Amino acid sequence: MYNITFKFEQPGLEPRTLIGVESGQSLLEVALKNDIDLHHNCGGVCACSTCHLYVQQGEKHLEELSDKEEDFIDRAVNPRLNSRLGCQCLLQEGSGDIVVTLPDQTQFLGE
Repeated sequence: MYNITFKFEQPGLEPRTLIGVESGQSLLEVALKNDIDLHHNCGGVCACSTCHLYVQQGEKHLEELSDKEEDFIDRAVNPRLNSRLGCQCLLQEGSGDIVVTLPDQTQFLGE
């Protein structure tokens, strides 16, 4: 089981920590199940970059970055070394703490 903290770059949103999250889910699925807005234009199939996020802590608990995911991250707004796509961040078997930061989702409203 994982403890996952979602932080937000969007002003006015407080961090949310989810306790006891089961493995086998993507960070996108976890966010959506817990009413955390994370854009996902392609439906979570690694065909866009709208579920882009930054993994601050716990990357060892996530499925490794694939070449396909890396290609789409290059198209994301403000990619960083710790950028990932929420749809591809599958929680591995085990437990631990994960901290992610979601970019300001309002930057995508005109696209």
